[in-house]
Amino acid sequence: MALSIHPTAIVDSGAELGADVVVGPHAIIEAGAIIGDRCRLGPGAIVRRYTTLGVDNVVDAYAVLGGDPQDFGFESSLPSYLRIGDRNVFREGFTASRATGEDNVTVIGDDNLFMTATHIGHNVTVGARCIMTNGSAIGGYAELGDRAILSAHAILHQHCWIGTMAMIRGNCAAGQHVPPYCVVGRTNQVFGLNRVGLRRAAHITSDDAKQIAEAYRLLYRSGKSSADITAEMDAHTEWGEPAMLFTRFVRRVRQAEPPYNRGLCMANSKRIR
Repeated sequence: MALSIHPTAIVDSGAELGADVVVGPHAIIEAGAIIGDRCRLGPGAIVRRYTTLGVDNVVDAYAVLGGDPQDFGFESSLPSYLRIGDRNVFREGFTASRATGEDNVTVIGDDNLFMTATHIGHNVTVGARCIMTNGSAIGGYAELGDRAILSAHAILHQHCWIGTMAMIRGNCAAGQHVPPYCVVGRTNQVFGLNRVGLRRAAHITSDDAKQIAEAYRLLYRSGKSSADITAEMDAHTEWGEPAMLFTRFVRRVRQAEPPYNRGLCMANSKRIR
C-alpha cells in the first residue's frame, strides 16, 4: 500500500513520512516530525515537531503526540523530544508531552496500549507492553516499567517509578515508588502481588514466582530494617533474574536522591498475602 494522505490533512514539507503511512482527515504533522513505516493517523490526530514514531504505530482520532509540556519551567525555544518505538496503539484523545530541558527526551517503548484520554507527562520513560486504561495519567519524570498496568483513572505522581508487571488499581494513586509485580490500591498502599499477571507471564517460572514471593515477604512482612532487608535479599545468590529485578528496584529506591527520594509504597496491613 502506498503513502495515503487525506486531502484535508496538513503535512508540513519538513516532516518525514515512511512507506505505507496513512494520514486521516484533518490530521496535522508538523515540520521535523518523523513517522515510521506503516503508521496510521486517525481523524484530527496531531504529531508535533521533535516527535519520532517507529513502525506500525496507530494514532487514533484527536490524539496529540509531542505537545509542549505542562510545566512552568518549559522553554519552548529549546529543542527537546518525544521518541516512540514500534507497534504502539494510542486511542482517542491520548496526549504525550515532549521533554522539558534542552535535548531531553520523553520515551515510549514498544507494544504498549494507551486507551482513551490517557496522558504521559514530560520526561517520562515508558517501557514495553504496558497498558494505560481510560483516563489514567503519568506525571513528569516518572517511569513505567515493562508490562505495568494503570487501571482506569489511576494516577502516577511525578518523580515516581513503577516496576515491571506492577499495577495501580482503578481510581487509585501512587505518590511513592511501586516495586515490581505489586498491586497498589487507594493511595500508596500495596495490596499484594500481581498473582494473575505472574501466572500468565510465560517468562516467569514456578521457581521465579516463589522467589518473588520471598522477596515480597522480606520487604513487607519481615519487620526488618531496610539495611537488613537488602542484605538478606543479596544473600539469595540462587535467585533468578525476575527476583533479582525486585531486589535491584528496592536498592535503587533506598539510594535515590532528591527529588526521587520518595520511598516505597507501604503495605496495607489488612490485605497482605
